[in-house]
Amino acid sequence: MKRYQISRLYITVCIVLTVIMIPMNRLKVQAAEILATVSGTVQSGTTSEILKLSTKEGYMEIKLDAGTDTSTCKVLLPDNKISVSVSHGSDGYLHAVKIMSDGQGPGVTLDSSASATVTGTIGEKTKGDILYFNTPQGEMEIKLDTTTNTSGCSVLIVGKSYSITCMRGSDAYMHAVSISDMIAGTGIPAAGTGVPAAGTVTVPGTGTAGNIAAAASSVTPAPSAQTNAATATVTGTVTERTKENLLYLSTDGGEMQLVIDNGTDSRSGVVLTPGNKLTVSCYRGSDAYMHAASIVGTKENAGAVEIDKSSPATVTGTVGKKSTESLLYLDTPQGEMQLKLDAVNSISNCKVFVSGKKLTLTCARGSDAYMHALDIVGN
Repeated sequence: MKRYQISRLYITVCIVLTVIMIPMNRLKVQAAEILATVSGTVQSGTTSEILKLSTKEGYMEIKLDAGTDTSTCKVLLPDNKISVSVSHGSDGYLHAVKIMSDGQGPGVTLDSSASATVTGTIGEKTKGDILYFNTPQGEMEIKLDTTTNTSGCSVLIVGKSYSITCMRGSDAYMHAVSISDMIAGTGIPAAGTGVPAAGTVTVPGTGTAGNIAAAASSVTPAPSAQTNAATATVTGTVTERTKENLLYLSTDGGEMQLVIDNGTDSRSGVVLTPGNKLTVSCYRGSDAYMHAASIVGTKENAGAVEIDKSSPATVTGTVGKKSTESLLYLDTPQGEMQLKLDAVNSISNCKVFVSGKKLTLTCARGSDAYMHALDIVGN
């Protein structure tokens, strides 16, 4: 019995001495020797610890650790194409040694005279090089370029908060110039990033270019405010995504988002149904969005028409998709009405007419047999 206890003690001492004599780096996860380099597409669910990658060979999960080199690629957003050199760790996982970007964006000219810094969280809709960024002012679409400076952040993943400095590109998108991490649980950029705190927006170089000329119109009321800002004029076609407060305009340079607010003069471009062609004067707002200063639609020349205003009628319905700046298609309980918009006196309680918008109109019959809208109220 005593001999057995002595043997157990001897074995225990040997094990302890063996462990002590093993170099400490032999006990750590080995993730430095490169086994292979794989290429694929980043998948949803990727975090700052686990990279989920879809490759030609199949689905892979690769660990990210303190030793992972992300100096040439920090964008780990869904649909982003990357290459990863991997090693086998003693914990049974593949570990990322270095991550490289496979994407090459087209050349785009950025407007360096005006930039904006915004803070927010990367949204779930983000894919590839289009970043859907949720800010206190709303959702922004920001493009990522190969030249975007990401030195101020660890990696870019969905659901994490960042501070982004951006500029408008020649393709009509806002482009990320630099991206920095935010301190977890706060609205404050990480130390040393040199960007403003959350909620602040800087727009240098915009200057004042005099009052924006309102589109000629006798319709009342006029916009409640006018904007003193440098403007640009764009032409395009209204898309299906347009809302009462946000115009989506398809232009030769791409799709633009233009905010419609109290200062927008839409009296000469009130019908924003899909396919309608518009000319818009716009400017960059302090919220980093482009804002519509004035909207002008395409209107047909109306001949001389006499309108019998002695017995006007009142109708209520919703705006139809076929509506144009000249002719409003109104869906009513009694059927579809066509009302000309050449004699409108006032538009109240709404800024623009989008598909499905409910309106109440006072109208009268003209000598051309059409009903003509006189006063329009949004419901």
